[in-house]
Amino acid sequence: MQADLSPVIAATAHWLTRAYPPAGGALAAALCEVQARQAVTVAAWLRYPTAMDAALVGIVGPGGSARLDWVTGADTAADRDAEEYAWCTWVDEVVASWAACLLTDPGLAARAVAGIAGGEHTKGSPAAFRRLLAPDTTDRNAAALLRHPDLLADVAGLHRGGLLDRLGPDEALAA
Repeated sequence: MQADLSPVIAATAHWLTRAYPPAGGALAAALCEVQARQAVTVAAWLRYPTAMDAALVGIVGPGGSARLDWVTGADTAADRDAEEYAWCTWVDEVVASWAACLLTDPGLAARAVAGIAGGEHTKGSPAAFRRLLAPDTTDRNAAALLRHPDLLADVAGLHRGGLLDRLGPDEALAA
C-alpha cells in the first residue's frame, strides 16, 4: 500500500506548470516548478492529512486532469498519446484547485501552511515553503502566469469552498 503522495504532487505540479508555463529560460522554469510544487504539496497535505488518506488515494487514484483540461481549454484526451500522457491520471483536481488558490492569495497560503503544521506529513522535519509564502521579484516574474489571479480564477474556483471549509473560519474576520 502506497502512503506517499509524491506521484500526485509531481503530476499535479507538472499539470500546473504546463497549463501556466514559466516566463523565461531554464532558471524561470525551475523557479516556477518550485512554486507550483510547494503550493501543490501544501494542498495535498491538507487534502490527505493522514498516511491512511494518502494510502487510499494511492489505491483508488486521484481522478486525473480531464475536467481541469476542459476548464482551461487544454487538449482533449482524444488528442493525446496514451503513453505520453499517462501521468495525467495522477493529477488531482481538488489539489490543483487548492494550489491555484494558494498561489493567488498570500493570506490563504499562510493559513494553509499554518494548517499543516504539526500534521502527520510535517512530523520529524520542518517544512519550509518560502517561495510560496514570500516570493521575491525573480520568483514572481518566473511564475507570472502561475500566480495571476484572473488566469487561475476558473481552476481556483472549482474547489475554493472546500479549501476554506478545511481551513476553518478566518480568525481575522472573527476578531
